[in-house]
Amino acid sequence: MGQDIAETRFTPADFAEFEARLAAETDLLARWFDDEGSFADTPREGGFELEAWLVDRRHTAPAPVIDELLATLDDPLVVPELAQFNLELNGTPVGLTGDALSRLAAELTRTLDHVRAAAAKVGANVVTCGILPTLRPEHLVVARMTPRERYRALNEQILKLREGAPIWLEIHGEQPLTIEQEDVMLEAAATSFQIHVKMSARESARVFNASKILSAPMVALAANSPFLFGRELWCETRIPLFEQSVSVGGSRLRERVSFGINYAQRTVLDAFRANVRRHPVLLPYLMDEPIERLAHLRLHNGTIWRWNRPLIGFDERPGQAPIPHLRMEHRVAAAGPSVADNVANAAFYFGAVHALATAAEPPERRISFPQAKTNFYQAAEYGLNAEMPWGDGQRRPLPEIIVEELLPLAHAGLAELGIDAAEREQWLGIVEQRARTKRTGALWQRAWLARYGRDWEALTEAYLAHQVGGKPVHEWTLD
Repeated sequence: MGQDIAETRFTPADFAEFEARLAAETDLLARWFDDEGSFADTPREGGFELEAWLVDRRHTAPAPVIDELLATLDDPLVVPELAQFNLELNGTPVGLTGDALSRLAAELTRTLDHVRAAAAKVGANVVTCGILPTLRPEHLVVARMTPRERYRALNEQILKLREGAPIWLEIHGEQPLTIEQEDVMLEAAATSFQIHVKMSARESARVFNASKILSAPMVALAANSPFLFGRELWCETRIPLFEQSVSVGGSRLRERVSFGINYAQRTVLDAFRANVRRHPVLLPYLMDEPIERLAHLRLHNGTIWRWNRPLIGFDERPGQAPIPHLRMEHRVAAAGPSVADNVANAAFYFGAVHALATAAEPPERRISFPQAKTNFYQAAEYGLNAEMPWGDGQRRPLPEIIVEELLPLAHAGLAELGIDAAEREQWLGIVEQRARTKRTGALWQRAWLARYGRDWEALTEAYLAHQVGGKPVHEWTLD
């Protein structure tokens, strides 16, 4: 859940000083947006973060062994998450040319193999799945929170904003679920594949808006979270789960996880200004950093988990001051089912978002923000079985929209970026087959359960066997 901090006890003076620094850094950021030369303007780069589960080798239940694993692993690309049975694997950003997608896949495969070998030494397996089928409410307790100051402080501050009221999770579906939680540990039930793409300041609004429009097809294509606590819910139950798991209560405008309330107008500065205007500070941790590092702005932004979140990083330059850059973090895809599926999702996003963001007619003129938002939640609930209006306003099956409109755009976008033809065919071919067969991780899990019954351990074992086999999910069988 982001940048770590060194303490959890904060005074009113800490909040006041943090808010003052946040305001000053936001004003500086606004001046940078006025002078586009303030930001790095490099060719497109892409990267990812993949969250995963640690499960015990006997029952495939969550295994709280993250610290033992990290001690064995010693890999800077692997970091802890909120729960002791979660972890995050990071990818090294690459320029989106040539065989970039295969290089991302090769690195992710190496990192996963490394993590699996280390996990075996501490009696665990690694599973990448949006929501683990064997997860139960008793696994999500504060005793299983990773012992880091950031997580303790987030828990305390969110509950403080709720005035001590418990978090109330309510999800409709085939088997509706209602549950009360005394802390933020429900967030640990949702794992994702977060895709990053570097962008310039002048195009940032177009990339942001295109990412929102793409969120509906992306969440359906990547759906891999059909069950929670033994209940069959949405194809991508992770969406309502995460939105409610860190709810601060009160106005919807203050919620920390959301689709947002509008498109960006000129730049993504809109989002950073909204951070100050609408979202109370959760972690007023004061840092001895020059204002140009935007340390407090970045920490605050890291506690607001938009489904499409603009980020600021810095390119280090030997002998020169670091130069800031902008990235879009596309957070709608679930983790798994395979390395091939994750990279195919990234390929589709990279190509389609580039094509839409550079189109002569901005797609946000044809698809209103309320429609993009409605499409997103419909696609999360019904997956590739959803129907929705697209550019011409006519309701159509989502797979038809993907195959006939978006995949050609993704091919064109990747070609314009300089991705090799063989790469485009390989990775976008996986997306096409998944759309045509409607075989996502979520629908494979539902089909397995329909055939074999509600044996959650056996389902997870079958899923893990296919995952380790490496084939994309549209090739998975039910045997």
